[in-house]
Amino acid sequence: MNMKITKEFKIGVVITASIGLFIWGFNFLKGKDLFSKKFELYAVYPKIDGLIEANPMLVNGFKVGQINKISLFKQSNGEYAILVKFLLTEDINIPKHSIAKAVSSDLLGSKAVEIVYSKETEFVKSGDTLYAENEEGLKTAVSKQLTPLQHKAEGLISSIDSVMTVVQFVLNDRTRDNLNKSFESIKKAIESLEKTAYKLDDLVASEKSKLSSILTKLNSLATALDNDKEKISNIITNFSNLSDSLSKSELKSAITNADKTLKELGVTMTQINSGKGTIGKLLKNDSLYNHLNASSADLDKLLIDLKTNPSRYIHFSVFGRKDKPSPPTKAKPIKP
Repeated sequence: MNMKITKEFKIGVVITASIGLFIWGFNFLKGKDLFSKKFELYAVYPKIDGLIEANPMLVNGFKVGQINKISLFKQSNGEYAILVKFLLTEDINIPKHSIAKAVSSDLLGSKAVEIVYSKETEFVKSGDTLYAENEEGLKTAVSKQLTPLQHKAEGLISSIDSVMTVVQFVLNDRTRDNLNKSFESIKKAIESLEKTAYKLDDLVASEKSKLSSILTKLNSLATALDNDKEKISNIITNFSNLSDSLSKSELKSAITNADKTLKELGVTMTQINSGKGTIGKLLKNDSLYNHLNASSADLDKLLIDLKTNPSRYIHFSVFGRKDKPSPPTKAKPIKP
């Protein structure tokens, strides 16, 4: 006897299956697979920074499981920590002491857990606890990069503030007035230079023909020098030969002999000044001068006496008569 399936039964089966599928899907999204073999691992984090249930567990970027449950518990030291339960969906061997590192999976800030293998040869078992580690977040990384820049910017702002204070102190009313006067002087100097340039242009324009004539003459002179370069070369050669001849002549020996003669003359003059030798004695001793002076005086007296009494010295007679000579007078002795 065949049983007839009623419409109500069919509706009940569909509703039951839908409810079961809903429950399975909900648990799957939460990281619970009701029909898979359960291999559970744990990790304790001081903070999770956006890590939520159902975030994937990755090995070299490949999903091997997901977070099943996140709970808060109090440690023995009184501080709170985060216990994360992982559920592996792939049959893999994870070495002991491996690290469950919370990382960012994309630029939007989605989180994942990357398994960093250790070098242990033994593998974890279901229920074991992995080492936990947090990746440096974007905010922390940016903060670390910006902190030095912030310190530099603060120091720069402080320096700029100090500079502005100094500038305000230096650029007082008097200084600004001096600067205005300086700029005015510079303006006048530029105007004067401009007028000078105009005058120079006028001068060049007016004396253009003379300058052209001077340049023409200089060009002619250069041409003449170029044409007579052989003669100039011969003149320089002759001067060179003359210099060589002078250097080879006995001029050096003549200069040496002259220098020797001057030295001997110097020695002779030194001896004369010191009264040595005949000339030195004549110059330094006045006895000869005194004798000559006395002799000159006696000679004067003798000439006077000769003129007064010539008969004493000259005897002659026209008729041959001889007069008696007068008794000679005694001459005064010459004083030495």
